[in-house]
Amino acid sequence: MNIRCNIALLLTLAAFGSNAYAVASNAPDLPPQSQVDLALANNLMILNANSEFKLAQVNQRKWESGSYEFNLRAGSAQRQIANTGLKLKEWDVSLECPFRLPNKVGIDSDIGSATVARADFALGDAHHEAGRTLLHAWFVWLREQAQVKLWQHQVEIYQQQTEMVAKRVEAGDAPKLELNIAQATQAQSQVSWQQAMLRERMAGTDLQRLYPAIILPAEITSPIPQSISESYEVWLARMLDDNHELGMVQQNARVQRLMAERSRADQIPDPTVGLRYSNEMGGNEKITGVFLTLPLSFGLRSANAQGLEQQADIAKDQAEFVAHRLRNDAYATYQQAVRSYATYLQAHDAAVAIRANAELIGKAYRLGESSLSDSLSARRIAHEANLSESLAQLDANEARYRLALDAHLLWPPTEVARESK
Repeated sequence: MNIRCNIALLLTLAAFGSNAYAVASNAPDLPPQSQVDLALANNLMILNANSEFKLAQVNQRKWESGSYEFNLRAGSAQRQIANTGLKLKEWDVSLECPFRLPNKVGIDSDIGSATVARADFALGDAHHEAGRTLLHAWFVWLREQAQVKLWQHQVEIYQQQTEMVAKRVEAGDAPKLELNIAQATQAQSQVSWQQAMLRERMAGTDLQRLYPAIILPAEITSPIPQSISESYEVWLARMLDDNHELGMVQQNARVQRLMAERSRADQIPDPTVGLRYSNEMGGNEKITGVFLTLPLSFGLRSANAQGLEQQADIAKDQAEFVAHRLRNDAYATYQQAVRSYATYLQAHDAAVAIRANAELIGKAYRLGESSLSDSLSARRIAHEANLSESLAQLDANEARYRLALDAHLLWPPTEVARESK
């Protein structure tokens, strides 16, 4: 039975790995992996999380070593004997150190380890969130770029239409009014083209402001969207497997539980053990001894333990809430990917039919069998259909990449980045 389970696990991991390779290799509409790695490595969110991870490692050493230090005390005094009037110099010195009880040593070590694990998950979550932001900003720019190309193509079509109308007016086959209408339509399309180019430049500037390492290419090949063939349960398992946000809150709950356990252990205070040496009666008496100090504080330590117990319960509830929210988010992400693909198919079929109709009406106008207004209207509707198809295609691709990103199949933290911690 164990052998079968191990084989199934290996096959599952192999499938995950092959999917990850497929996403990485079949992504001509994404930035190169080298640019993505550099952009994410220099992201401020990730840099801060990396610094917090290093701080957690320092704090781990503090938890393991403890705050128990040796204290050296020294004092001098003068003894005056009233009957004789003698004045004798006296002095004493002591060395003491609190003694951490053995059960607290293990708890402190566990707290340090859990704190580092929480920071490690926080670093992974920062990488994930930065990847999400990069993916969204990249596709915002792609949408604007697609609209620039479509408006440019529309300007070219209207220009050809205007030239055709001009020839017909010159030949006396069309009134001058049609030329005015064609020229006005062409001018309006040029304005829309200029506005689209402005939006594209602004989107590109925003992208490169957030991620300077990303180089915007002149041309992007947008692939045909692919369907989401696997079930929701498969994608949910991938998204929850080693989920950084979930791991972070779970480790935080573990830290709070250990802190509460430590506080309960502190109800038995740590004793202070010391050595004392004193020189009294002008050196006539030399005293060596050992002493033990035990703090007595019952109400405060009990209240602290109860307070940390409540914090541990809150952290546990928060972890359960995040797990529930992540399942809902996973379902929404999966459904968006599935429905975006279906929407693209509908938009594509509609655009194909509308483009064919526009070509027929344009041909009819050239043959004098249709009016200019019908031709221009058909071209406008075809442009809107092309725009809807292009945006639906980008939406479907982005939704698929977002699903892969949340499932750790796209832009995972590199080994170099993790070793740099």
